Parts: sequence; structure tokens; C-alpha cells
Amino acid sequence: MAGLTGCTTMSEKSPRSPSSRSGDGGFGPRTTQGVRLALLGVVLAAGAAGVSTFAYFQSPYWNRVGVASSQPIPFSHRHHVSEVHLDCRFCHATAETSPAAGMPSVTTCLTCHSQLFAREAMFIPLQQSARTRTPLLWAKVNTLPDHVIFDHSIHLARGLACAACHGDVGSMALTAKARALTMRQCLDCHRSSSPSGHTAPGTNLLTNCSTCHH
Repeated sequence: MAGLTGCTTMSEKSPRSPSSRSGDGGFGPRTTQGVRLALLGVVLAAGAAGVSTFAYFQSPYWNRVGVASSQPIPFSHRHHVSEVHLDCRFCHATAETSPAAGMPSVTTCLTCHSQLFAREAMFIPLQQSARTRTPLLWAKVNTLPDHVIFDHSIHLARGLACAACHGDVGSMALTAKARALTMRQCLDCHRSSSPSGHTAPGTNLLTNCSTCHH
């Protein structure tokens, strides 16, 4: 009995196991605090990633707004439009009659540059194009998805100025994208008043998906 009593006394005085210190075997205060901090870090990281992603898709790195594209010839709209006073239709001849505005042919360029600055190095691609009868490969500045239909002739017939989408091209030494050309911008224009100041006709039709998406 004495031995058993001694054993019982020793067991009562023995320290409690670590798992029992939290009461029910759960996390201790330090562990709980660590988990909370970790969850807070995850939330902050997710928020930072979301903000960074939004900023990227709104930046020139994605939409190329304000970034001049590399072209075979460094064509200056500022010189040709604002200084020489060439009409836009001299180069973009089909803007008023077809969906595409059109690009100038080599023959159109040579109307002037067979004589003017003909020996300048920048016009070597033009001369090679005329000699080999291959068109110059101009890089698109404004590109729409394949499922979007845009007709230049319709918009010009309604009185929409080129600058509404393309910006003040006449002031650009090298042509750059002026607007992101998002669907929201198109819808805002279709819902607003026409360039003449009158309410745009057939607003419901202009905001119908099938009007621009085929």
C-alpha cells in the first residue's frame, strides 16, 4: 500500500504533457497568432497581385497606348499632315468607301519621293519595294480582335472625326496608339449624342452585340 501510495503521489506531481497545456489538445496562443499572421500575409499578397494585374492591363506594356510601333520607314504624320497639309485620304484612300481605311501603295509614296529625298537611307525600303514589286509591311498601330467588326466608312459618314479614335495624329512624329479602344469606349460613344449634337439614332441597335460582333 505504501508503495502504491508513493506511486500515486509521484504521478500527481508529475508535469502535464505539452498537448494538455492548451486545455483540449488545440493550438496554443503562439501557434494561433502565427496562423493568423500567415493568413493575413496570404490576403495581402493576393490583394497586391490583383492590383498589380489590374495596373499591368491598364499600362502601355499591355495596351500599347502612347508607344510608337517600329515601321519599315519612319513616316511622320506631323510632317505630312501639319506641315505639308496632305489630306488623310491621299494615303488612306478607301476610308470613306470601305470598312478598312487602306494603306498607301508604293506608287502613292513615289508620287513625291521618286524625287524628294530619294537618296536618303530611310527610303531604301521604299526603293526595294518598288524594284521587287512587293508591298511594304507596315505594322498595325490599332488592332482589334478578330470577332470585332469595325467599318471606317460608316463612322465617317456619321460625322465621326478620325481623331476620336486615333487621337491628334497630325501632331505625331511617329504614329502611336492614342486610345485603348476597349468595348466600354465604343459603347460609351454609341450611347452618347452623335457628332452633330443630335441623339444617336437607333441606340438600341448600336448597343446590340451583333452590331459589332459577328
